[in-house]
Amino acid sequence: MATVKKAKETKSKNLVIVESPTKQKTISKILGPDFVVKSCFGHVRDLPEREIGVDEKHDFTPTYVPVEKAKKITSELNKLAKDSEYVYLATDPDREGEAIAWHLTELLKIPKEKIRRIFFHEITPSAVKESFDHARAIDVNLVDAQQARRVLDRLVGYKLSPLLWKKIMRGLSAGRVQSVAVRLLAERAKEISDFKEEEYFSISAELEKDGAQPKFDARLSKWQGKNTEIITTYELFAEDYKVKTTVFKKEEELAPVNAMLRQGPLTVKSVEKKEIKQRAKPPFITSSLQQDAYNKLGFQSQKTMLTAQTLYEGVEIAGEITGLITYMRTDSFNVSNILQSQTRKFISDKYGAPFVPASPNFFRSKVKGAQEAHEAIHPTDVYKTPANIKPYLTPDQFKLYELIWLRFIASQMADAVFNTVSVDIEVGPTPEECILRATGRTVKFPGFLSVYADDDADEESEDSAMLPQLAEGDKLKLFDIISKEHKTAPPPNYNEASLIKTLEKHGIGRPSTYAPTIKTILDRKYILRAPKTNKLLATDLGITVTDQLKGFFKDIMELSYTAEIEDKLDSIAEGEINWVNVMKDFYKGFTAELEAADKGMRRDEPKPSDEKCPLCGALMVVRRSRFGQYLACSTYPDCKGKINLTTGGEKVEPEMTEEKCDKCGAPMVIRSGRRGKFLACSAYPKCKNTYSINAQGQKVASSGPLLTNVMCEKCGKPMALRTSKRGQFLGCSGYPKCKTIVSVSPEEIEKIKKEAEGK
Repeated sequence: MATVKKAKETKSKNLVIVESPTKQKTISKILGPDFVVKSCFGHVRDLPEREIGVDEKHDFTPTYVPVEKAKKITSELNKLAKDSEYVYLATDPDREGEAIAWHLTELLKIPKEKIRRIFFHEITPSAVKESFDHARAIDVNLVDAQQARRVLDRLVGYKLSPLLWKKIMRGLSAGRVQSVAVRLLAERAKEISDFKEEEYFSISAELEKDGAQPKFDARLSKWQGKNTEIITTYELFAEDYKVKTTVFKKEEELAPVNAMLRQGPLTVKSVEKKEIKQRAKPPFITSSLQQDAYNKLGFQSQKTMLTAQTLYEGVEIAGEITGLITYMRTDSFNVSNILQSQTRKFISDKYGAPFVPASPNFFRSKVKGAQEAHEAIHPTDVYKTPANIKPYLTPDQFKLYELIWLRFIASQMADAVFNTVSVDIEVGPTPEECILRATGRTVKFPGFLSVYADDDADEESEDSAMLPQLAEGDKLKLFDIISKEHKTAPPPNYNEASLIKTLEKHGIGRPSTYAPTIKTILDRKYILRAPKTNKLLATDLGITVTDQLKGFFKDIMELSYTAEIEDKLDSIAEGEINWVNVMKDFYKGFTAELEAADKGMRRDEPKPSDEKCPLCGALMVVRRSRFGQYLACSTYPDCKGKINLTTGGEKVEPEMTEEKCDKCGAPMVIRSGRRGKFLACSAYPKCKNTYSINAQGQKVASSGPLLTNVMCEKCGKPMALRTSKRGQFLGCSGYPKCKTIVSVSPEEIEKIKKEAEGK
């Protein structure tokens, strides 16, 4: 398309629409007075909240309605669009951004001749201004791909959720990606439970050469002519798990090895020296950024993406707002030629010419469906070093920017070079009867490792030792024998980083879906974070839902099928297939599975227990709610006795306090409810006195709200002093018709109380 020119002097300023206010502020400064830049605050239209909004009988036609926040800005955008010669839609450079641009044209009814779609992968003056030279029409294929994803997810969610309400409990949800993510954790819980621990022993020798330093360790690699190491592969749901053991299953089996080592002689059989190179990892994409931010910084995926968003949209540095990183939702390793040249010069100047590779490093994407037109996540200017801009960043921004900057610089540096040596040592007079092996590795040239520590390299160096100069035929002296007892370990529970890595490996979801998927299944109580370790664990509810769904919806719950759907969405984006045909193919099988599940899925019934109801003495049963499992009286609703349970199924015991009940004098205890902890009389149910506990841990009486002399500004009714977990506040006494609330300080609260009580 021809270069888009500025508006004529007789016309109004051109309109540029972006998603966020921060982006609006940054781009306004870049474009200057010839343009009006406005934010649409994200999505402007969506499917309705309380109905499916998809006509399955007529080509799955979606019904879109304006989102609430869009209603407030539509009239202003309409007026600006009408008065502009062109409307530039500068939403994010992905399918979701393309869909937002299309929804804007539909909502604002912008004539086609006015529409100009522009996008950029970084918010810098050069990138933003250059985007106008490549303005184009809305890409309908990209819109259709996003629309297909939205309709598909809506159908799965709105059809499966009522089924789960009917068979398990209300408030549950299911989704094409989230249900597979929960299954990964549920299957891992089963794999860990089924794992059979195995005991084994290892043996190594501490050796020295003629008293030379250093002493070094050599492990037993062959015994009686056979390798001592055994590798067993366990077939898991999403991957294979390799477990290393040895041929020695009992400690007494080591006795003949000990004897031979002590008898000797120990002779160097062979010495193999190699020079090996290690290449840097590519710059970050969304998934690898989330993984490294979790592993190195302890950032949860949602925090990573929110922090990265602020770095992308722009930070004020010395009075100028500029984007510091490229777009953070990407699965491509691409880097512009201009930035590569700049980075090579930077590396040469700062680290020296040997650290610059002979030719620029390029990386081929291994991610399924990667959109190669995108850029990797990297700094927009490598000369904006973390140290230089630290004063302008929040602590979280600095940590994440430094991680991105270092990883990118390392990705453009020369390989690390290692000198490795592997030594085989014969023990005893019989060749091949008993062989020890020692390995060593030293850094010849650090290359990229001088900038960015590589976890894989660290793991490889753990088994390496500093070795003295050794040659074939050298005689060695035994200094010590080290035998160790080991037990095989089950596959580890997932954390956020490993779950995202697995989802990416199988092509499930896309860069923008990982963080919200994890948040959703945490909010739904399908999974939880383990205390201290932050490992992700499937809850009893998550396992139950998974077991029910995978019995009837084999396609949706399979990794390969979910990845296949993603491939079809990619084909829609490329214009190769029609999105409606994809929906028809999916829906035919899905409706059949729904019908079978409605008839065959068993209803989840309460489980009996040996616990007796504290109110009536009847046996209790285990029920579940969206807050977790709990014990309920089996005679409910006649008796409403209830005991909360922990996530492990144990009773939540009340915590004793020194507080006395002001009604009956019995000790007060701290109990937990839906709204958090509260004080309750230990004589319950005879005495039902309770107190709220505010954020400061102070007791607050649970009597009715105190009417004050302060009047509501909206309806004129008296305001009432109310209490929540966060403290006291003023709320309209006309609630729920009037929902006005006012925050007040502790000093104001005392003054309001005195006035209300007439003091």
